[in-house]
Amino acid sequence: MKRILILVFVLTAALAAKSQVYVGGSLNIWGGDHRTTFSIAPEVGYNFNETWSVGGTLQYAHNKRNSVKSNSFAIEPYARYAFFENDVLRVFLDGQIGFSTEGVKGGGDNVNGFEIGIQPGLAIKATKHLSFLAKFGFLGYRDDFMSKADGGGLSLTSQDLSFGFYYSF
Repeated sequence: MKRILILVFVLTAALAAKSQVYVGGSLNIWGGDHRTTFSIAPEVGYNFNETWSVGGTLQYAHNKRNSVKSNSFAIEPYARYAFFENDVLRVFLDGQIGFSTEGVKGGGDNVNGFEIGIQPGLAIKATKHLSFLAKFGFLGYRDDFMSKADGGGLSLTSQDLSFGFYYSF
């Protein structure tokens, strides 16, 4: 038993020495065509090495289309693969699966949805610890996920554009 505890301690220390925890998120505001959307999405993740990370995003969104208002909540865990990195730029793909629920104010049933797919992004390092990132596009399948179009394929709409940041410890 003592050997197992020592092994667990050594493995944990080795992983902690080679990896980084990061926190961040995004804030999105979009308007037009009788529609206004506001969302906030805090994010936390863990870098295993320079190439692989895992993390998750919690997202809250408020939508108003004409006079109908709705609120959505989603959780989106992901695995991130960085395939290019230099001193300033990091290009990555997030393989993600998301689950959401949306309620319309004034009645109606909640709508539950999901998505599974890949989202490309890039991060620009401002300092050793602070990076700004942008994600654009989605390749995969969605069903009633956060008021986005249903079905499968490639989506390159403004709904799949987000800007954010993260801070690595």
